[in-house]
Amino acid sequence: MTVRLHWFLPTGGDGRTLVDRHAYTDGGVTRSRVTPESGVRPPDIDYLAQIAKAAEHLGFEAVLTPTGTWCEDAWLTTAALAQHTERLKFLVAFRPGVISPVLAAQMAATYQRVTRGRLLLNVVTGGDGTEQRRFGDHLGHDERYGRTDEFLSVVRGAWTGKPYDFDGRHYQVEGGLTALPPDPLPEVFFGGSSPAAGPVAARHADVYLTWGEPPAQVKEKINWIRGLAEQEGRTVRFGIRLHSISRDSSAEAWRTARALLDELDADTVAAAQEALGRSESVGQQRMLALHGGSRDQLEISPNLWAGVGLVRGGAGTALVGSHAEVADRIEEYHALGVDHFILSGYPHLEEAYWFGEGVMPELAARGLFERPGKGGVGGAPLLVAGGR
Repeated sequence: MTVRLHWFLPTGGDGRTLVDRHAYTDGGVTRSRVTPESGVRPPDIDYLAQIAKAAEHLGFEAVLTPTGTWCEDAWLTTAALAQHTERLKFLVAFRPGVISPVLAAQMAATYQRVTRGRLLLNVVTGGDGTEQRRFGDHLGHDERYGRTDEFLSVVRGAWTGKPYDFDGRHYQVEGGLTALPPDPLPEVFFGGSSPAAGPVAARHADVYLTWGEPPAQVKEKINWIRGLAEQEGRTVRFGIRLHSISRDSSAEAWRTARALLDELDADTVAAAQEALGRSESVGQQRMLALHGGSRDQLEISPNLWAGVGLVRGGAGTALVGSHAEVADRIEEYHALGVDHFILSGYPHLEEAYWFGEGVMPELAARGLFERPGKGGVGGAPLLVAGGR
């Protein structure tokens, strides 16, 4: 089986640094920034269109679009970008706690028809209580996963095209439906590392998504979710979220990685670690544990670098090396059972080309990758993940 390759849309800003949403006073919508760093790019529609077009041209199947206070709205941004592309799918992130599941089902159905099947939904359960409360959601961590469980049941019920009733703890629906269900129906991706997340993944996920941990830890997660799914009489596939720094030589790639850290002083790293340490997300705590807040020994596994996680929340590791070495690591994860690779890099436009022109040919030569055809698009997965 070949791998499925996806890229990332930096709707909170981009640049030649480990920029994150906190680099902006306004999420990058205007050019006013907290920090005076050069090379920071606001996420205007023209720049995001460049990335989307590059991803489509290079052969990525889809682009993940995040959700949060400091990001542009994913639904509206990707609907606009769909007009600039023909084949590319969009992984649209949103939070089940702030939207009706029946409305979400209707929005997804409409989006599928407007884009001819190019929508993928990223239902973010949420691991940051402060961020959740900012959106009016006051449930605790485990309760949010219970709500996501009900949310997905209602979405599926509404997609049958027949009136659907549901009486749960978080949702009570009478006669919910989408008059014209999406065609094809989306697959379901799900992410979450906590004990509360596992059973939800087992019941609903077609693909379980993890952040980029070392292969041995990823294998443990695969075995965990696979076992839970078997108890439900189901089969689950797997995906991974990573950054990428791929160059013509290994030395050049590692120089690029180190240069990203050279711009960060100790106070910046300490402040970021303190903020990230307050997260309720088990996945985020696992990311932090990979480096312990230290710049020492950041290569935590061959070609797997934890430097991004010193200042960035969510996905905190990168594949670093020559094109062949990065392809080796992808092949290693694939051998464990990972099929979907959601990748990103700084800046996202340039790194898309480094990966697309360097690693993709390596994977193709090994029989692990085929460029998506320019004809129609296949079924659009519903991504249920714990963030970006």
